[in-house]
Amino acid sequence: MKLSSLPLAATVAALFLAVPFVVTAQSSAVVSAVTEPHTNAAIIPVPRTGSITNRQAEVLRRAQVAPGNYDIEFIGDSITQGWETRGSNVWNQYYGQRKVINFGVSGDRTENVLWRFGHGQLDGIKAKVAVVMIGTNNSNKNKDGTDTYSDADILAGVVAIVNEIRVRQPETKILLLGIFPRAKAFSPQRGRLLEINQVLAKLDDGKHIFFQDIGSQYVELDGSISKNIMPDALHPNEAGYIIWAKAIEPKLKQWLRKEWFWGVFS
Repeated sequence: MKLSSLPLAATVAALFLAVPFVVTAQSSAVVSAVTEPHTNAAIIPVPRTGSITNRQAEVLRRAQVAPGNYDIEFIGDSITQGWETRGSNVWNQYYGQRKVINFGVSGDRTENVLWRFGHGQLDGIKAKVAVVMIGTNNSNKNKDGTDTYSDADILAGVVAIVNEIRVRQPETKILLLGIFPRAKAFSPQRGRLLEINQVLAKLDDGKHIFFQDIGSQYVELDGSISKNIMPDALHPNEAGYIIWAKAIEPKLKQWLRKEWFWGVFS
């Protein structure tokens, strides 16, 4: 059974608003200790700092200087930004004849994308399809080996992005991609992403939001990621972008052809 994104978002939000209690039995008394409320940084909009602000400003300018109708908008992090470098030939082949805009920023986490939304990223943009993949950077560990974000935090961050697109671009179809696998072989981090993807699939409502997980196409039979597809076991090369483009093309053709048909005969 497919669920709407809004009920799921409400459920996720409720989990974070609930205050956990630890109950300890001490002799004949039961003592309840209230822990500090958890703050989910993945859903609190925040800008980038450092040199990457140049890229952040660039993709914001793209929306400002060229508003209007688009066939496709790509939203994500360095993997999405990579369409302009390692994937440029594939981009030209599949999207050169379409009106497409790239909103990928290297290193972005969910909260950074939310900040961009709040600062004009989607203002004036009317896209038929939004291709979204985000969350892998939230899964990185800190230098001391700890995690800033729980799996539920990352899930809530992606859900927040989907909901923002729905509010700001209600007529846009969202193609939400499962977060790509990473690491040369099996790893806890890859496992985290798989678990998050399992829940993200529940956002698929068959009407506005469509989930597609193509991660298995990047993984070999022994669980490794081939250097011929992802040399650093994270970012696709040209062969990897071909896999991506071919995988989503059937849906894009279906949706864009339908829009063209009704535009001509309505």
